[in-house]
Amino acid sequence: MLFDNVVIKSVASVDAPHTVTSEEIRERLAPTFKKLRLRGNPLIDLAGIEERRFWDEGVLPSQAATMAAEKALARADIDPDRVGILINTSVSRDFLEPSTACMVHGNLKLPNTCESFDVGNACLAFINGMNIAAHMLDRGEIDYALIVNAENSREINEITINRLLEPKVTRKQFKSEFASLTLGCGAAAMIMSRGDLEPDGHQYKGGVSRAATEFNNLCRGWNHQMWTDTKSLLREGMKLAGATYSTARQVLGWVANELDHVVIHQVSRVHTEAFIRAFGVQPERVYRIFPKFGNIGPASIPTVLSKIVDENRIQRGDKVALMGIGSGLNCCMAEVIW
Repeated sequence: MLFDNVVIKSVASVDAPHTVTSEEIRERLAPTFKKLRLRGNPLIDLAGIEERRFWDEGVLPSQAATMAAEKALARADIDPDRVGILINTSVSRDFLEPSTACMVHGNLKLPNTCESFDVGNACLAFINGMNIAAHMLDRGEIDYALIVNAENSREINEITINRLLEPKVTRKQFKSEFASLTLGCGAAAMIMSRGDLEPDGHQYKGGVSRAATEFNNLCRGWNHQMWTDTKSLLREGMKLAGATYSTARQVLGWVANELDHVVIHQVSRVHTEAFIRAFGVQPERVYRIFPKFGNIGPASIPTVLSKIVDENRIQRGDKVALMGIGSGLNCCMAEVIW
């Protein structure tokens, strides 16, 4: 997946308005901690997540994605009628059908010539959406693409807390559902274009992907519950990431200390530090959002990218690595020349 004529025109993120601290969650779960003789606060001590953000009650993923899309469109300063495709990459959905992309398309009043659909691939979907759009752009089929994502974990967080307060809860159950407590809300969007239309855009070179779907049983999620074998998921995910990184070094010529920014999907402190150790990345080149936002799924990568742009941490010509792993397991690594 290497592209010659694809650029990123703009990227934007929207932070959910309500902050919920891990201490608050620990206090709510105090009876369970006492019963199971759990010490400290693993959300902080282990995961390194101090807080996460939630949307207002009743906010739909499409509404949050629309806010991010409007922000990205305004930054790109383009006529929305020129958008040829809208791809929604959210794990969270308004309904099983119609697609959440349809709802965002309608909210934005995009033209009837603009195709829209959802792409689902756990936490990797945003990069998948970028690559689908990039193929169309590189072939000259469309002028602009809009990729959106919005995650709403408020409901599953609340349901999980209530379930873990039930009298029959066990240590095994707490461990398997712990990851649900790390989730947060967020939204992000990106405008991509053809390089010949936007010569000042930021080159999207594309990248490589690898799969290890024999491990598709390590994480299973529903609207009301997520079960995760966190230890095995980390171990096998890092093995797959290692194989993907080796390929990226060959295809993209990556050398760890030559990457100016490493933008990864951030699950927790454990996962982030494992990435840094495994690939010899300089820690200061990994901008961390998990302490204040938790795990915001596929919104994580574009949110990190938008924040380093907004905070003027990135310079023209910087080499940016995008790295993501999605439960299933799938891994993708890509490069942007800013």
